[in-house]
Amino acid sequence: MGIDAPIGVFDSGVGGLTVAREIMRQLPEERMVYFGDTARLPYGTKSKDTVVRFSRQIVRFLKTKDVKAIVIACNTATAYGLEEIKRELEIPVIGVIDAAARVAGAVTRNGRVGVVGTTGTIESGMYEKALKKYNKEAQVYGKACPLLVSLVEEGWLHDMITEEVVSRYLKDLEYKSIDTLILGCTHYPLLRSTFSKVAGEDVTLVNPAYEVAMELGELLDKKGLSCGKGVAKEKKKYEFFVSDAAEKFCNFANSILPYDIERVKQINIEAFEAEETESLFVTAGMAGQAVSKRR
Repeated sequence: MGIDAPIGVFDSGVGGLTVAREIMRQLPEERMVYFGDTARLPYGTKSKDTVVRFSRQIVRFLKTKDVKAIVIACNTATAYGLEEIKRELEIPVIGVIDAAARVAGAVTRNGRVGVVGTTGTIESGMYEKALKKYNKEAQVYGKACPLLVSLVEEGWLHDMITEEVVSRYLKDLEYKSIDTLILGCTHYPLLRSTFSKVAGEDVTLVNPAYEVAMELGELLDKKGLSCGKGVAKEKKKYEFFVSDAAEKFCNFANSILPYDIERVKQINIEAFEAEETESLFVTAGMAGQAVSKRR
């Protein structure tokens, strides 16, 4: 594995594409392999044990692609599985929570920080725990917003219904006098303008997708893993895999990414389930089918 090896990125579905988008923008020389677990989304309503098991399967798959680092582009999977996966791998692994918490802890003026996310992310309390590392005086107020993922995936990004739903969710945080709001689900940056409008100009929004891309760049530099300009020129730049609905994923991805996806490959991710005695370094076989983008 050299510096031209790809970065592995995974999410429960399409939300992590906001992280992929920021990696493309901020680290344009890097290669990337993205996996979206579209057959088993959402993760936010599932148990910790289930999310960790799914995450381990995905990591086994990404290891077969010789990735040099892994980004868990899912708040729920980060909350439930990051520490365990970090202990089990020799390559760098980062999630989307810590980077956003560090920035929120630094920019808040009154120490009152709101977090919106899935039920799993909010109930985990991971943002509060992470924020306390950087700002011990911070008061953190979480609000689960489960309807927003479906609205984003329907493409209702600038719809009156979506604005109304966001407004209802933020009512609870309005009375907490927050001055900073973390968009604690990877789908939510696609609703940034709506959150900004509803929350008001006095509330600073923190986008974990951008922050984790910046953290990744710093980590790769520190580890001597950054891909220099032109190093990976002859190799495939970006690859995308899903566990279901490849064509739908491809269409959605091409609506938000700066790079035009030509093909998304569907794989049987459950083929990467290991026996209890096996490690994350086991390579499993896989069956897949390609879906080309229809123009």
